[in-house]
Amino acid sequence: MSLRIGVDTGGTFTDVCAFDERTARVHVRKVSSTPNDPGRAIVQGVTEILDQIGDRRIDEVSYFAHGTTVGTNALLTGRGARTGLITTRGFRDLLELGRGRRPSMYDPQADKPQPQVPRHLRMEVTERVRHTGAVETPLDEDDVRRAVRQLRAEGVESIAVCLLYSYLNADHERRIGEIIREEFPEAYVSLSCDVLPEFREYERLSTVVTNSYVGPVVANYLARLRGVLADRGLTAVPHVTQSNGGVIPFSTAEALPVRLVLSGPSTGVVGAAQICSAAGFDDIITFDMGGTSSDISLVQEGRPKVTAGMELDGRPVRSPMLDIHTVGAGGGSLAWIDSGNHLRVGPQSAGAFPGPACYGNGVDAAVTDANVVLRMLNPEYLLNGQMKIDRAASVAAVERLATPLGLGVEETALGILRVVTANMARAIRVVSVQRGYDPRGYALVPFGGAGPLHASRLARELGMRTMVVPEIPGAQSALGLLMTDVKTDFMRTQIMAVDAAGAASVDAVFDELAASAAEWFVEEQVDDVGRTLRRRMDLRYRGQNFELSVELPDGQRLAADGIDPVIELFHEAHERVYGYRSEDAAVEVVTFRLEAAGSAAHVEVRRDEVTPSDPERALVELRSTCFDPVVGYVDTPVYDRARLTPGDVITGPAIVEQMDTTTVLLPSDICRVDAYRNLIVEIGDQE
Repeated sequence: MSLRIGVDTGGTFTDVCAFDERTARVHVRKVSSTPNDPGRAIVQGVTEILDQIGDRRIDEVSYFAHGTTVGTNALLTGRGARTGLITTRGFRDLLELGRGRRPSMYDPQADKPQPQVPRHLRMEVTERVRHTGAVETPLDEDDVRRAVRQLRAEGVESIAVCLLYSYLNADHERRIGEIIREEFPEAYVSLSCDVLPEFREYERLSTVVTNSYVGPVVANYLARLRGVLADRGLTAVPHVTQSNGGVIPFSTAEALPVRLVLSGPSTGVVGAAQICSAAGFDDIITFDMGGTSSDISLVQEGRPKVTAGMELDGRPVRSPMLDIHTVGAGGGSLAWIDSGNHLRVGPQSAGAFPGPACYGNGVDAAVTDANVVLRMLNPEYLLNGQMKIDRAASVAAVERLATPLGLGVEETALGILRVVTANMARAIRVVSVQRGYDPRGYALVPFGGAGPLHASRLARELGMRTMVVPEIPGAQSALGLLMTDVKTDFMRTQIMAVDAAGAASVDAVFDELAASAAEWFVEEQVDDVGRTLRRRMDLRYRGQNFELSVELPDGQRLAADGIDPVIELFHEAHERVYGYRSEDAAVEVVTFRLEAAGSAAHVEVRRDEVTPSDPERALVELRSTCFDPVVGYVDTPVYDRARLTPGDVITGPAIVEQMDTTTVLLPSDICRVDAYRNLIVEIGDQE
């Protein structure tokens, strides 16, 4: 039992990372994703990496973790389960009415997303709980039984239950859950008091419906994969990544699949934060560019930013998650010409199949094709020779765009890179500038198969001066799975004043959440020494309609240590986001949040001695590469990253190749290899 394996499923490739505890070596394998059945690529990747390590068996795996996009894809493609809804009488149309906001302020033709539950499958039952939690109208159980029987007759697979004010009093929802199990035991059931015990009825309703909509899809996928792995000989309990960056067992995740919406990209951020903190970079912006999309996140003082939810495809999803912004810009993003004869890139993607034109199955130009045309990518093969490519196909695909634009092939290819860089820069500004953070004070950390390929251009676009390329960037999310903790979140909405008189009440709520966390620690068999708790409060000025989350210092008791430091943290956050503070306004807490984490055995960040030497030992070739259409192709040194050692210094233009990615250094960039084998790049002056 000496192997730890992390598997991250992407739109184009499935990355497998294995840590061999015997040798302390990390092994990486990439295989093409199989979107119709992601489990096939996982089994193939695990089999191949065991062969790659040499004479190892799956029963030697002591830890297995997986990041999946199955739930997200089901949401985005509308392929979730047939779902029914039971709600308080008079509120079934809330799912469709939402907040009354138009999706696009200046587009009167823009449509709201179709509700995941059609109107005839939304059932109302007689009951009413007041805003105090007191029961005004008892639950009519006959109503409930009629609703459940009708939903069963309609052929639903899943039922969501969301009653008014159930976050204060969940008795009616729990009784409905019992009745469903009596009348329709095979149905997948989600109760809002379990999924999201928070106020704001529309967001709570949307989230519990989303949980039910993807529940059977995710549960069946995880159960099937768990069975296949067990049949192959896996004895370790398999874990899956949550949106909050932690992992939980497959069996636990099957009940709360909505917490897996950002399962794929979250661990990459967690791993990057640990790697960069060790290297002395606590403030970073992560840039995960894969084949289909790019995921951006901000890390401050070594901790990834956390948010309470997001909007996915026009629908609010409330669940603790890392603050990750996604844009449709990846290596497989297709270039096209719009009606104004302007070059555009994405969000359409070539995906794993047919893939970029150079893969030999498609004819449309993707971002990868532009890099192949310019020879920034190896023009003959990818993945250290595992995948042969056709540069002539890339040239032909880009030429089809160049002709109507009246440009040369190289000009068009560089234009594609400029457009996709602008798209990614906008995404970074969303998590930085729009939240009150200046990206120029952060290091850019690119990973994913295409991140280091474009990072220097992106850094120049944003005025960032430093980038840190981890040792295994192409499989960073898979490696991050081996660097994360078992984690879950507890929350409760309880509106109260944050002042000296209410300090003891605030402490009491957190004590109750901590008691729930203690029970969870026991269930997950987390040792006392490995337990950590992080407390946050959603605060607002009284009279405001939206909150800002503030983290409490470790171990602070408001009744004993005073309330003023917490209020000052809120004032600072409010001023950073909105540009002002109201010192005299009353502050109130809306929702209490507690993150419980249990430390797992991590892959340690290894440090080597730095010994300045000659990087020429790693020189593979001089490749004719085009960085500027005016200058044309120039001989550019290509280095094998595996042969670079701490202390080596490279000056751009240069290309650093490795199995899982390619790093491009633009002219005047200076790159050094640090003690942790990261590439630390000082970005050159922007031309």
